[in-house]
This record gives sequence, C-alpha cells and structure tokens, in this order.
Amino acid sequence: MTTSEYEDHQKAERMKANMARIEELTARLTNALAQREQPRASLQAPDSDIFVQATAAFWTEMVKNPSKILEKQLDYWGKSLKHAVEAQEALRSGKLQAPEDSTQADRRFANPLWKTHPYFNYIKQQYLMASEAVNDAVLALDTMTPREKKRLQYFTQQIVDMMAPTNFLATNPDALMKAVETEGESLIKGLENLVHDIEAGGGELLVSLADKEAFKVGENLATSPGKVVFRNRMFELIQYTPTTEKVYRTPVVIFPPWINKFYIMDLKPQNSLIKWIVDQGYTLFIVSWVNPDASYADVGMDTYVEDGYLEAIRVAKDITGEAQVNAVGYCIAGTTLSLVLALMNKRKDKSVRSATFFTTLTDFSDQGEVGVFLEDDFVDGIEAECRENGYLDSFFMSRTFSFLRSNDLIYAPAIRSYMMGEAPPAFDLLYWNGDGTNLPGRMCVEYLRGLCQRDRFASASFPICGEEVSIKDVKHPLCAIACETDHIAAWRSSFRGMSKMGSKDKTFILSQSGHIAGIINPPTKKKYGHYTGTAPEGSPDDWKAAANFNEGSWWPRWDDWLSKRSGAKVAARIPGDSAYPALGDAPGRYVISSKNDDMS
Repeated sequence: MTTSEYEDHQKAERMKANMARIEELTARLTNALAQREQPRASLQAPDSDIFVQATAAFWTEMVKNPSKILEKQLDYWGKSLKHAVEAQEALRSGKLQAPEDSTQADRRFANPLWKTHPYFNYIKQQYLMASEAVNDAVLALDTMTPREKKRLQYFTQQIVDMMAPTNFLATNPDALMKAVETEGESLIKGLENLVHDIEAGGGELLVSLADKEAFKVGENLATSPGKVVFRNRMFELIQYTPTTEKVYRTPVVIFPPWINKFYIMDLKPQNSLIKWIVDQGYTLFIVSWVNPDASYADVGMDTYVEDGYLEAIRVAKDITGEAQVNAVGYCIAGTTLSLVLALMNKRKDKSVRSATFFTTLTDFSDQGEVGVFLEDDFVDGIEAECRENGYLDSFFMSRTFSFLRSNDLIYAPAIRSYMMGEAPPAFDLLYWNGDGTNLPGRMCVEYLRGLCQRDRFASASFPICGEEVSIKDVKHPLCAIACETDHIAAWRSSFRGMSKMGSKDKTFILSQSGHIAGIINPPTKKKYGHYTGTAPEGSPDDWKAAANFNEGSWWPRWDDWLSKRSGAKVAARIPGDSAYPALGDAPGRYVISSKNDDMS
C-alpha cells in the first residue's frame, strides 16, 4: 500500500468512526430532548402583550409623526446600501479586501477576519447597522411608559444578541477555522458537549460554564477549617477555627443568600472572605442553608426569620456566652436581615449590635435590570410553578440571571463548547455559579409579590412573624457595601434603601465591579477600588460625585468599622461547646448534598 493509499484509508476509517459517533450522539440527543418538561418554557419568555404594545406604539408614531419613522428607515437603508456599494467597489479592485470599517470594537468580533475579510466584514457591518436601527426604533417609541419601554429594550436586545453572526457556524470564522484544522473533530466534540448539557438538564439546554469534575466542595473549595455546631431543618451553623490567639468579644454571624451556596465567600484561601475575617481576629459563624425540595412548600419568609436568623443568632450567643452578635447579610439574605432588625426593634430584642449589608436591596421602587423579570407575566408563571411543585427549581433562577448577561453567560460559552468543541474551563467562580439551590414555593411568592413588586417594606409595611414592620424600624448601626456595576442589586437602589432606614449610624461604601467581584475583592489583588463619603442621604449620584475614591479593597475599611463595634479581645474560642458539640467538619452536609436527603 502506497503512502497516499494509506492516508486515504486512514481518512476513510476516521470518517467511518466519526459517522458512527454522530449517529450515536444524535440518538442520545433525541432521547434527551424527549425528557424535556414543557411547562418550564413558559417561564422563559415575556407575555406577548409587550410586543403588542410595541406594535401599537409603532403605528401610533407612524400616524402622529410619519416623517420621524420614515427618516429612521431611510437612514438605515442608506447606510446599508452605502456599505454594499463600498464592499462591491473593494472587490472590483481585484483585491480580496474589505472596505473601510469604522465600527466600534466589540469582543464578539475579535478575530481579525471580521475586519479584513470581505465576507465576514460585510456580515458584521450589516449586523451592527441592523442592531443600531432596531434599538433606535425602540428608543423612538414615545407613547410607551418608561417601564414598558425598558422591558421592550431588554427583550429586543435579547433577540438582537441571539442573532449575532458569531452564534452561527456558517458565519463564525473561529469555528470554521477550527473545524478545518481538526478535520471536523471540533464539531463532533461540540456535539458531544451539547448532548451532555441537554442530558444533564433533563432535556433543557443550560450551557455548562465550568468543568464540574475539576472541583469538589470541601476538598479544593470551601476548605477553611471549622465545625458544624448546629443543624435544624433550615440550616447548618458553621463556626470557624480561630487563627489568632485573641479574638474580638462580639462574634460575627454571616447570612448568605439561599439562592446560591455560601462558599462564594470561601472559594480558595487567597480570595476567601471567610478566612480573611477569621485572620483579623473575629469569632465567625456562617449559615449554610438547606437546599429545599417539595417538602418545604410550607416554608415562608417567617420560617427563614424564626427558624433561620433568630435561631442562628441565639445559638451563636449561647456558644460564645455573649449577649450580642454582629450580623452580615448578602443579597436576599441582607434584605431579610433588614426585616429581622425591624422585627427585633419591635420586640425590644437587643441581640444584634451592628449589621452589615452586602449588595442588598430594601427599596424596590427601582428594581434595576432584574426588574424586567418582575412583571406579572413572569411572576404569575413562577407562582403557578411553585403551586404545582411546592418549590422553584434552581434551573429558573440560573437561566434568569444568565440572560441578564447573555453574551457572557450563554452565547460565548456555547460558542466555545458547541462550535469550537472545547471543554468548559476549570474556573471555580463559574463552578459555584452553576451550583444553585431551589427556593421554597411560599417564600418565593411572598418575596416576589410583597417585597419586589409591591415594595411594601420601604413604602408601607411588611408582615413578618406576627408584626408589621417597615424600613424606618431598622435602627441598628449599619454598614452597606454596594457594587458599581451590579446588575442584580443596583447600587442606587441599595443607597436609597439605606437612606430610608431609621438608624442614625449609617456607613455606605460603593465598591467597583459587580455583584460578586465587587464583594469578593481581597486586599492582596489590589484590583478594584471603592468610594466612601458622607452618610447615605439625598441623591445617590450627588453622593458619589462628592465621595472620595480609594484604591484597593474595601475589606480593611470594613474591618476598621466592625472592630470598633466588636468589643475587647478575649481568648480565641474553639468551635462548639458541651451544649453544642461538633456535628462534623466544615463545610458541612447541606452545602454538599444537592437534595439534602439525610438531614437527621
């Protein structure tokens, strides 16, 4: 057999093997899609009324001001035609080159071919011009309310982003080049990745953001030493092992959000907020919430307060022998902590000495970017899902937050995985992001209806544990850290909530970056700075304009604030005591088990 014949034979064998793999993967894909639960799709799209309203607004504009509509249409078609002519002229010159390209830089179009190759450049420029025209058309609709227009802009942008040429194989030069280089192997690996994700999602497509085999909670994530010192139906309480001979008298109790798991604050030692707090000389407790299933359908906001917050605070006081704790709440746990503080004020309970809020909303009059998902069309669907199943599956929250950053959390990972055939990266933050939790049905509806939609805590009063509480009832010493580019808890809304609280001792810190990176910002990295200023009163933008910008992490500044409210130093405390013996090592059982089957 000649060399040429041998190479042809090898190619034929590879082709045969690849066809067999494709056949097998296609069968698996068909079986996986057959497992899809149809009701889930109803929660992923807005009510069609928003598009009906947009259509009506468009025709109203056409009748009232036809010249404005026609002017925009002519502007788009003029740009498009001009570009087509320029592209033809470039080709007519006899050179394979694109016309002049003055479009702005866009991470999606980083490959040089988008700028130099006539085919890809033409597609890119036409797409960007069409995107601009669509967005301009939405902005020009004057008969819609600002809230309606905001929603229309968001969902229109979702369609525009979905239609980007990078999202399709035939118009993605990176994917095409990789397919040629690998003789199609990248596409087969991409199909394998696609099938794997659909199988893992029970027929739904949720793009894997990280290599799930690269991490194990308790082994290379959440490794700060400590003990589980209490467990009930709602949470495990972890007390961390001290690293200093002396500790501040007043212990710290952190309440993380139960939408995700607490170990975002303990990914690895070098960026662990938990380790850092312990190293500063604090006795630290953290709540690790249970991951609820249908048996938690009865759990409401009252349950999280009574059996969660108040119980964790009671146990921390018992173990340390102290009369007070310093409490910390992150995101939704900060919102609920504010309810707890208001309730304690009503009950004359002095168990909390000070409170810190991380990226917390208490004033929902402006819901920020996430507000597009808080209209009745979505919330009605969530309520129906909770009523039917008793809980809201973590799938929905994961999908919702992903669509707030669809280019980064959906399309870019999908391109790498399905078109390029690359394995998901071993990235601890993205691994945590995919390790979501369910929400009890009753609690979910109470939170969305009473707090998010009706803004009862900030605008009137909210019922909790037999009391009616309001934001003015929060009178403890307070420190709030908000994040400048937070797309979940908008910093201006966080500021407004703080300004309405009844406390006379309020500190507000604005960190650079977003919901996670702005909080998990260790001093050693010196990556993001922060703003400090007067107490949070008046306009948030005026406050920021007058604030001081500080290089580096806000952690040391918070330590300075917290230490002044933590009492004298005492001998370091070993986790637990005779009344609360250790039930196991940190990070505990609840954070590892996805269903928490064994809660005894």
